[in-house]
Amino acid sequence: MEKKYDLIIRGGMVLNEHLEICKNHSIVIKNNLIVEVAPEEQIDSSEGKEIIEGKDKLWMPGLVDAHTHITQQLLRGKILDELPMIWTRIMLPYENGLTKEMAELSAQLASLEMIKSGTTSFVEAGGRHMEAIAAQILESGLRGALTCSTIDSEVMPSNMTHSAKEAISQNMALYENYHGAGDGQLSVHFSIRSILSCSEDLIRLASEAALEADTKLHMHMNEYPNEVNFSLEHHGKRPFQYLDDLGVLQQNFHAAHCILTSDEEIDMIRERGVSVVHCPFSNSGKGVPQTPRLLQQKVPVALGTDGAAHGGLSLWNEMKIMRSVINAHIGSTQSNPVILPAKSILKMATTGGAAALGMVDRLGTIGKGKVADLISIDLNQPHIMPTNNLAHTLLETVCANDVADMVVNGKVIMRNRKVLTLDEEKIMYMASKAATVD
Repeated sequence: MEKKYDLIIRGGMVLNEHLEICKNHSIVIKNNLIVEVAPEEQIDSSEGKEIIEGKDKLWMPGLVDAHTHITQQLLRGKILDELPMIWTRIMLPYENGLTKEMAELSAQLASLEMIKSGTTSFVEAGGRHMEAIAAQILESGLRGALTCSTIDSEVMPSNMTHSAKEAISQNMALYENYHGAGDGQLSVHFSIRSILSCSEDLIRLASEAALEADTKLHMHMNEYPNEVNFSLEHHGKRPFQYLDDLGVLQQNFHAAHCILTSDEEIDMIRERGVSVVHCPFSNSGKGVPQTPRLLQQKVPVALGTDGAAHGGLSLWNEMKIMRSVINAHIGSTQSNPVILPAKSILKMATTGGAAALGMVDRLGTIGKGKVADLISIDLNQPHIMPTNNLAHTLLETVCANDVADMVVNGKVIMRNRKVLTLDEEKIMYMASKAATVD
């Protein structure tokens, strides 16, 4: 007799939608959805085609990296301690010289690192060779939102620039070929690299294309002082005001970084329904975002790594840095050590990321009817247990190496630290051949 369910995770701890711990619970999955979360004794595990024992594990929503650069794995260790402007001196020359083979290896390495650190979904900020990268992501089993790098500034490297119409045409081709691929595993967004590198024509066309395709529009925003000053000098307005006057700020707009935002811009972000992502390690040398105020304004705020060149792809690290930076710069001035509570940061890495993906109603929590994107944490370790508050300990001490299992779109892609979808040994061998250690 055919089994009723595809997968049953039996008898572990579950982090529910309120970030509370449910002990001895089972999770039932059919196709790509969670169909039941209930005490173990209420679930007939014989009905599962595949069983994962949940003992000594905490099951929680997969983490979402809401702003990353998949093609930058080969830049690891290159930019730390470098003087500004790293974007023009290091990042652009690297990206300009990126070959298809380098992009594929980078995508494989990024996928492997994300799987092993508990990141089930990511939002790519825009790069080259995206069709080759899409094939690698499909193979990995991860959920990803891809977009092309759209730049039409004449001062940028020639390999990276296109006319406004060519840039949109390239992104549209990616959308037509890969949006919804892998049973919804991949989505395609549109992007505007930055105000500094994109014309008003390109900004308008990208916004129109994203709205027509009913997908997100991703843009680097208010990351550098010279970016804000450029907007003031050339447009007489701060960046968000300029985009709003163009009609670009809408609910599909996803704003990366947002470090140097004014109070008026934050009000505008809230009013237009814009989603925001902070990248704490990358951003901490540039400024401190007004995250508590954004959250008070009910703005969906996510976390991102900004790619491996900025400290690796562990969102566990980013959560710890976020807590420390906000406490040091904002909480301490108000004598408020809980200016950004642990649960708020965990939500940024899960439900905030779901908003960045445009999947806030389907992703980011464990519950009946939600998409089955889950990870488990191996609790049987001295730096985790015992604990007086497991949700707090997730933020305090859990790290990438504590992630034991991963399920994405209902499919198991890592089990007990063994990645099932990628040849880890081969990828690491190829990475060692590409290494340029001094």
